[in-house]
Amino acid sequence: MAISQRIVADISRSSWIRKMFEEGAKRKAMYGADKVFDFSLGNPNLEPPAKFHEEIRKLVDDPAPGRHGYMPNAGYPETRQAVAEHVNSYTKAHLNGEDVIMTAGAGGGLNVILKTLLDPGDEVIIPKPYFVEYDFYIDNHQGKPVQVPVGEDFSLDLEAIAAAIGERTKAVLINYPNNPTGRVCSLQELNGLALLLSEHSSRLGRSIYLISDEPYRKIVFDDLEVPSVLDAYRDSLVVTSFSKDLSLPGERIGYIAVNPGITDKELISAGLVLANRILGFVNAPALMQRAIPNLLNQTVDVDAYRRKRDILCEGLAACGYRFVVPKGTFYLFPRTPIDDDVAFVRVLREENILVVPGSGFGGPGHMRIAFCVDDRVVENALPGFERAIKKV
Repeated sequence: MAISQRIVADISRSSWIRKMFEEGAKRKAMYGADKVFDFSLGNPNLEPPAKFHEEIRKLVDDPAPGRHGYMPNAGYPETRQAVAEHVNSYTKAHLNGEDVIMTAGAGGGLNVILKTLLDPGDEVIIPKPYFVEYDFYIDNHQGKPVQVPVGEDFSLDLEAIAAAIGERTKAVLINYPNNPTGRVCSLQELNGLALLLSEHSSRLGRSIYLISDEPYRKIVFDDLEVPSVLDAYRDSLVVTSFSKDLSLPGERIGYIAVNPGITDKELISAGLVLANRILGFVNAPALMQRAIPNLLNQTVDVDAYRRKRDILCEGLAACGYRFVVPKGTFYLFPRTPIDDDVAFVRVLREENILVVPGSGFGGPGHMRIAFCVDDRVVENALPGFERAIKKV
């Protein structure tokens, strides 16, 4: 066989998200873009803030030499320090620049963390539904994903997590605000998880790490605040990116923030820096690193996403769909009116509405709607959603 058998198997179970996105491109070519309502991909439709364009123009016009050369694998020291101070503005963690590693997005950062932490056969617990690329990331480093259920309202099920912890558990991986549900973890839930992990770490005689994937931290609604993992649990690492809050997914810029109190901090930090290099990232993109320090307090217009959420939720509720209103992200994860979510997604496809089956996120009986689209796409799709629910 020309390629590895593992990759052949991975291709066959690869992301529903990309499959539906490709289907959308085909349908737009057939029927016209205005006749297809594509909610498949979490690709922000808002443009980056004006400040981003100002910074990029300034950096591109900078004649100083050496601006595009290598830098330390962990990133420019001044960028790392600026990020640390930004994190300190909403936590009590007291990071310094040495606690930050600049990465090629959150996906790159997660691979760096997993490469650093996992031995072959180590287990990573993930509440589901979840972003299923996590499975591939964990497999990249010979780990084993262990999925656990959540509550009906997508809240953490601490009993399920406790039951899943075993001798090979190395980490718990959480993502809040959550893709695909839009849920935000409460402080009470987070503190409960921290206590649980502390107790089991003591029992096992070693640390169970808590990894928090947070690219949607700033995309929250209704004056909600996202509690900090760094404040709740000592053996924690945060990974995030600027893909969503600055609408820069193609620029691949993010960072890892290591809790200053983490066990074996120096060894973990050295491992993260080495992994960043030997995984082939070498370093995060230089141009973006130089832009980020002046953009840390910038965001896209989050209220625009709140408006899209409200239009979508009001319209679907009127049609009879059932869902938990998302408190963050730009995703809605309603129940499908029949148990077979894949079959219902096909019904929607007949209306030229493209969504992703919940099965693709470990949440069968649901569908993910990415409402990071123009308002008119949301509004014009509602009659098709109504026709679809009446067909089943």
